[in-house]
Amino acid sequence: MHITLTGIDWTIIVIYFAAIIGIGLYLRRFTRTGDDFFLAGRRNSSWVAGLAFLSANLGALEILGWTGGTMKYGMFVAHFYWIGAIPAMLFLGLYMMPFYYSSRIHSVPGYLKLRFDEKTRVLNAISFAVMTLLMSGINLYLMALVFNVLLGWDWHVSMWVSAAAIGVYITLGGLMSAIFTEIVQFFLIWAGLFLVSVLGVIELGGIDGVMAGLPQGMAHIWSTAGSAADNQMGINWFGLAMGLGFIMSFGYWTTDFLVVQRAFSSKNLRSARLTPITAAFFKMALPFIVVVAGLVAFKLHAQGLLVIPEDPMNPGRTWNDAALPMLIARYYPPGLVGLGITALLAGFMAGQAGNVSAFNTVWTYDLYKAVINRNASDRHLVWMGRAATIVGILLSVATAYVAMQFNTIMDYIQAIFSWVNAPLFATMLLGMFWKRTTSAGAFWGMIAGMLVSFSIFMGFKLGWFSAGIATVLTFTPAPSDMARNVWQAIWAWVVCFGVTATISMFTAPKTDAELEGLVKGLTPEPDDADEAWFRRPAVWAVAALVCLVALNVYFW
Repeated sequence: MHITLTGIDWTIIVIYFAAIIGIGLYLRRFTRTGDDFFLAGRRNSSWVAGLAFLSANLGALEILGWTGGTMKYGMFVAHFYWIGAIPAMLFLGLYMMPFYYSSRIHSVPGYLKLRFDEKTRVLNAISFAVMTLLMSGINLYLMALVFNVLLGWDWHVSMWVSAAAIGVYITLGGLMSAIFTEIVQFFLIWAGLFLVSVLGVIELGGIDGVMAGLPQGMAHIWSTAGSAADNQMGINWFGLAMGLGFIMSFGYWTTDFLVVQRAFSSKNLRSARLTPITAAFFKMALPFIVVVAGLVAFKLHAQGLLVIPEDPMNPGRTWNDAALPMLIARYYPPGLVGLGITALLAGFMAGQAGNVSAFNTVWTYDLYKAVINRNASDRHLVWMGRAATIVGILLSVATAYVAMQFNTIMDYIQAIFSWVNAPLFATMLLGMFWKRTTSAGAFWGMIAGMLVSFSIFMGFKLGWFSAGIATVLTFTPAPSDMARNVWQAIWAWVVCFGVTATISMFTAPKTDAELEGLVKGLTPEPDDADEAWFRRPAVWAVAALVCLVALNVYFW
């Protein structure tokens, strides 16, 4: 059954595409230098950068994936927004951003070059570029899948039109275009999707009606985490706190250039530090769209009041990722359906634009300039960034076509972060806070961590591990896919940390002079003494932490 769009719905969608391309055309006149194209001129306020910081994360997985995930895991999905994001975002703003921003780098691999050496930078740049292209392609694939099944849109038209629109406005305006369109997309997502949750809660008789009758493991976030057997996610409190709350969370929010790039665009260090802290408040609120909508869909589906189509990738199973579009079709009249579909498009395209803008920067500065053309002029680098955008879009489409051939593509998405970001976080943590960390230790530690994570992933996928080995690796004999991802990240981080520290003890570190501005103790501490108390990053970080604790206690 397809959702039918009326003339007014199509008008809203067309206006959206025209608006984002118009933004790119308008901002092209302000994009002349490398800093303009790759860092939006470093002139954004913390509010602008903060909204873009969060919007870059609002892709297909964030909106559809976790709404469907809530139907499977219940309230446990809120962990990915709260403990799995907020502490890391606050840590980035308070402690890591001074190293990033003050070094005037263009990318996270650029920090690795200054802190360690060229080979460590290139290793991370290559792994990050591959990861962003894979994620970009999967994002396009999922978007085409959703709109093909639910709206009857042609696969190829869905992918090529959205890819072309993204390619136009980023090629024209670079990161500045991406940021401004991400802000538009942020408000579209809230305006188009929040009402779904509100109407669902009203239909079920309030929040108590939504929560009533849920299976025990779906209604709480901590009280059923004592044992992996007590919740649908199959993970205990240690796995949540260490694997998700520390390694996967910090590995993504503090080192993934896709989101960190938005903070680099801030006009000064205070704004850069406030960027992730400002975004943290909005991140905490997202479960009121995603998790609430997922619980509403679960209740309505169980009562036979919501028909959810069969999963096209797994015939015979309910397609949980279609829950949000089906709720839009249930609750929205003509006009609002167009707004809801446009909000979904905005989410897909925000994630896609984030990947592409991060890819063109890493390719241009950390691979092309570092390895191929060291003497490239600023003007030439801007040209290369535009060319990389077009190539990145085409490679993303190619990756999307490859993704169509796999029925288990959803299993790979969360695992990708454990392969790349988990070991990278161990390297960054040691590099920023232990000056004894050496280049050799960082390089071989990252390789060891990535190999361990990928090997565990393949071991489970190919059935190499017995129940005994699975229990040793994940503390449960039959872990869920999500539990495996969490423990893969833990092992990758532990191995990378251990190998890096061990090799560093037997190799020569850089001198203090070489590490000035890059390591704790050798970098001037940010001084907020002259700022009014309500403008200090630490004050807002404490406020965010208080809100986080309150939410966890309330939904315990």
